[in-house]
Amino acid sequence: MAGSPRRGAGGRLLLPLLCLLFQGATAILFAVFVRYNHETDAALWHMGNHSNADNEFYFRYPSFQDVHTMVFVGFGFLMAFLQRYGFSSVGFTFLLAAFALQWSTLIQGFLHSFDGSYIYVGVESMINADFCAGAVLISFGAVLGKTGPAQLLLMALLEVALFGMNEFVLLSLLGVKDAGGSMTIHTFGAYFGLVLSRVLYKSQLRKSKHRQGSIYHSDLFAMIGTIFLWIFWPSFNSAPTMLGDGQHRTVLNTYYSLTASTLSTFALSALVGGDGRLDMVHIQNAALAGGVVVGTSSEMMLTPFGALAAGFLAGTVSTLGYKFFTPILESKFRVQDTCGVHNLHAMPGVLGALLGVLVAALATHDAYGDGLQSVFPLIATGQRSATAQAVYQLIGLFVTLMFAFVGGSFGGLLLRLPFLDAPPDSQCYEDQIYWEVPGEHEDEAQGPLREEEPDTQA
Repeated sequence: MAGSPRRGAGGRLLLPLLCLLFQGATAILFAVFVRYNHETDAALWHMGNHSNADNEFYFRYPSFQDVHTMVFVGFGFLMAFLQRYGFSSVGFTFLLAAFALQWSTLIQGFLHSFDGSYIYVGVESMINADFCAGAVLISFGAVLGKTGPAQLLLMALLEVALFGMNEFVLLSLLGVKDAGGSMTIHTFGAYFGLVLSRVLYKSQLRKSKHRQGSIYHSDLFAMIGTIFLWIFWPSFNSAPTMLGDGQHRTVLNTYYSLTASTLSTFALSALVGGDGRLDMVHIQNAALAGGVVVGTSSEMMLTPFGALAAGFLAGTVSTLGYKFFTPILESKFRVQDTCGVHNLHAMPGVLGALLGVLVAALATHDAYGDGLQSVFPLIATGQRSATAQAVYQLIGLFVTLMFAFVGGSFGGLLLRLPFLDAPPDSQCYEDQIYWEVPGEHEDEAQGPLREEEPDTQA
């Protein structure tokens, strides 16, 4: 079969119908429930006789810009390493994030800022929505190339709701501290995606193995995503923290942790690589593990040395995971983890949660002074001891894993519905299924897809 594969009328209509349905539904909900908050509404802001320079926009928007860039540029290009899936990696990132931002504004609004029958939005709600989109994109990385856009939209619909509930339980009910999202973003997003991948296991995926690798320029594009993420990760972890010393400390801890994870990644990659050569997969991903591992503890008094140690450990664990554990995941556990999210987000996320347990247990008035109120308000007011806070941090990790495993299992069953236009096992990791690809009808420029082969169900 020359050129792109044919799709049935149902498959061609499914994506536009879902996009229009979801956009129409969110638009109606926005009209009914969403309003500007007091720092955004013209009448409310000027009633308070405030100086414009005091508006939260000027303090939060620079961090929002950085987080927004990470979501749309960093994540998108990081996943562009597949040789014939670049359009889908970047394009579906764009689609999922745009939908997740709207849907999470509603879900998080109903759970966190529903007041007087309305959801009030401002720059902080934009940052929180970006965080939720980040979790969805982490899950996308686990099933990259093996799912269609309609499946991905339904995944986002479910995952955003579960993300909001998990976040509400941890932050509002349990009083867990997780500013940079080691638990709520990375651990949840990674294990949700990994369980999803397990349920969607493709027994004949070897038919697409020839497309699963990278080529020189696709790895270079992915490295661009890495650099964007690496540069802006201090803003990601610090964006929701209290202004002042807490935000400043979060940036410093993340900054040093990233540098240490980068050096450990280069060292381990050369040690485990053939002839001492570096593996670009390690550099693209494991170098970022330092940002993940301090997500929970970066606003705490981790100390610069603690940040370096945590980053070095995370880079080491992540690199070894890519080298040794990823093949075991597929061969023994039947988890096909396209982007290695288990190594970049899951393991460093769990390590970050445990690091948060340790640092919380060591919190004292002597170490924090009056700043204890902003980092651990329940300890400062005597409602909890440091040990109790550490126990709640640990409970938060288990709650997150529960939401991820249950949600991923249900999501996988939902995405297995036969009418959702999933790519067959023999045509995974291929842009031509869903995109107009330049030169796709010219055999010299791009080889045609093979005839669709019958796939064996798991």
